[in-house]
Amino acid sequence: MPGEGEAMVEARAEESGIREFWQQNPCGETLVDQGTEDWAAFFATYDEYRYRTEGHILGWLDYLNVDGLRVLEIGLGQGADAEQLIRRGARWTGIDLTAEAAARTRRRLEMKGLQFDDVVQGSARSLPFPGASFDLVYSWGVLHHIPEIGLAQAEIARVLKPGGRLAAMLYAKHSLNYWLAITVVRRLALILMRLLRPGAGGIVGGHLANARRLGMARYLRLENFIHANTDGPGNPYSKVYEAAEIERDFDRFDLIETRKDFMHAPPLPVRRLPFGKQLGWHLMALLTKKPA
Repeated sequence: MPGEGEAMVEARAEESGIREFWQQNPCGETLVDQGTEDWAAFFATYDEYRYRTEGHILGWLDYLNVDGLRVLEIGLGQGADAEQLIRRGARWTGIDLTAEAAARTRRRLEMKGLQFDDVVQGSARSLPFPGASFDLVYSWGVLHHIPEIGLAQAEIARVLKPGGRLAAMLYAKHSLNYWLAITVVRRLALILMRLLRPGAGGIVGGHLANARRLGMARYLRLENFIHANTDGPGNPYSKVYEAAEIERDFDRFDLIETRKDFMHAPPLPVRRLPFGKQLGWHLMALLTKKPA
């Protein structure tokens, strides 16, 4: 068993790898073709795609009723939700592990003349804010990428005011994507691709390289395979959640409610199936900080 100092070194090494991956692969960038340094056009195209394909995000933001609240957003992507929170009246601060996401979000907000408190590059494991600073912490699709989630949730609780809320989207374990696409279809497909096209490139090539490095049997174990099958074969870490795991990992909070949406199970064509509330990939959780 590693000592406390060794464990912290391992944690920093993990965070460094996660930072490098997302710095090189800004969240959402590949969903639309940038093709230019016209950032206004890119942001407009990205937002149109994001909220057309994931319209439940806007409904979730409306439900949170952020008008007049001090809101901290953890994980910024292209800054789309930051803009939506501010336009809904939030007094907004944002933090991202990568310099790229922080810079893009600041560029977006300044280009549009939107008022905000701050944009910071930093870690959710050590939030650079005083205690009891925020009414709401919002995070969409980020906290499931933090291996040491216990540190992050303790920091989130620290910066929230008494009774403050955490609103997070986490990948759903009880989803078509996890139980069918990842657990069955993609594992079988990888075995076939290794037999039929061992020299394939692209995403398939990335998975084949992972399998060569770890060994196919080891790579196909779900505890390994899940990381590379949410956000690309180079993704260092991902976790899937159900309600019981949220309660266990976020023990500084009471779980108030969960919702699911977004039919997503590539390569299966399931987007139009009407089962998002039962088998969706996005698990939205609303939690409140426990009394001290």
